[in-house]
Formats: sequence, structure tokens, C-alpha cells
Amino acid sequence: MRITGGDWRGRRLPELKGFRGRPTTDFGREGLFNLLSSRVDLDGVHVLDLFAGTGMVSLEFLSRGAASVTAVELAPKACRFATVQAGQLGSDDLHAVCADVWSFLNRPLTQFDVVFADPPYDMPKLETLPDVVRESGVVSAGGWFILEHGERVDLSDRQGHVLSRKYGHVHFSLFTFD
Repeated sequence: MRITGGDWRGRRLPELKGFRGRPTTDFGREGLFNLLSSRVDLDGVHVLDLFAGTGMVSLEFLSRGAASVTAVELAPKACRFATVQAGQLGSDDLHAVCADVWSFLNRPLTQFDVVFADPPYDMPKLETLPDVVRESGVVSAGGWFILEHGERVDLSDRQGHVLSRKYGHVHFSLFTFD
């Protein structure tokens, strides 16, 4: 895995042995950040990364100027890995929270400019995630929610949907909430 843009562009990171998640591909991450570049000024934003896995998307946000990233992941080994990788890149702005995402969204402590979620594609209730995120109040007014999902999911009828894009087998749906 490599970081595709920003200050750490081209830096390769080790794989986390035994982690069963599906990391967002380099191609997918590059597409995502190209898509965001014309819509969001990432410099100084506060990001929430849900289902963060090993933290590659979190690190991309930091590499591209985010002020902080809160990465929520259930697997303790992945949480530690993400924190260690950020530290090795010279950042202490990645805050890993080892918790269940649904529980985290039930008790948000603050709001974020950008919320990214990369749940398992076969997760039950995946289609409800945009509504749960909106209702939680975790996205600041005018902020963005980005959901990565598989090709069989259509979220265009959900409140706040702006657009969806496909990058290989990776699909992103973008939402904004007032």
C-alpha cells in the first residue's frame, strides 16, 4: 500500500498481517481524492474515518493537509497499527478509537468537516448508514459524508445525496447535510 498524494506521496506502508479487512485500493483512493479536490479544501479539516481498518484513508487525509483524523475501528490490532504508521510518518494527528461504529455514532462528542466510511460491502443495514450519520449530527453544517460501497448498492434516493462515482470495483457516494 502506498500513499497516493500530498506530503507523503509515494510512501509505502507495510501490510498488517492477519487483518481481514478489505483496504481501499490505491486506484480507488486516488479517484476519491481527485473527486474531493474540486469540492472540499482539505487543508485544516477535521475528518472522521469510520470502519477505518489499517488507516490508509486516514493517512491520505493527513498527507493532504487535514488538521486531524479520528479513526474508528473495532479491531484493536488495526487501531494500534494505524497509530504507529501515523507516528512513523511524523504525525500525532491521527486519533484511533477502538470501538463499534454504530455505538460511536449513537454518542458523538463533536462534529467533523468530512466523514468517510468504508464498511464491509456485505454489512447488514449498509444502505441505512447515510441516514444514521445524518441523524447523529456528526457531520458539521455544509460538511461531507462519503460512503465507499460495492456496485450493487444504489444510494441516490437518500437525503443529501450529491453524486456517486465508480473507480474499478470501488464505488463512492457523496452526501452533504445542512
